[in-house]
Amino acid sequence: MMKLAMSPAAAGLLRALLSRAGIDRNRILLSEFRSTDWRSLTFSGERHRIDLRISGPGAAAIAEALTRDLPDAEFVIPGHVVADIAVEGALVEHADGAVSVRIEALTVEE
Repeated sequence: MMKLAMSPAAAGLLRALLSRAGIDRNRILLSEFRSTDWRSLTFSGERHRIDLRISGPGAAAIAEALTRDLPDAEFVIPGHVVADIAVEGALVEHADGAVSVRIEALTVEE
């Protein structure tokens, strides 16, 4: 198994999102995760794009639980704050019953 390098903010965000789903993590496939540095005049952080695929029975309900009220959710990521997070586009239902979701977020250092 190949391990991908992720920043502490990216890894914390992924863990927090997976825990929101409330299911066994093996039901959610991380199909793509991109983080890029972000800076403003007073803050520094990262922009994240996360593509997830949820498989198996009840995939649509799991995707709904994962994304429900996402912009208002509180995340605990040591040393970082989730300044902005949203579902990008619509949930995509596949012929095999799986559901794909794309989430975009901005984390800033505390």
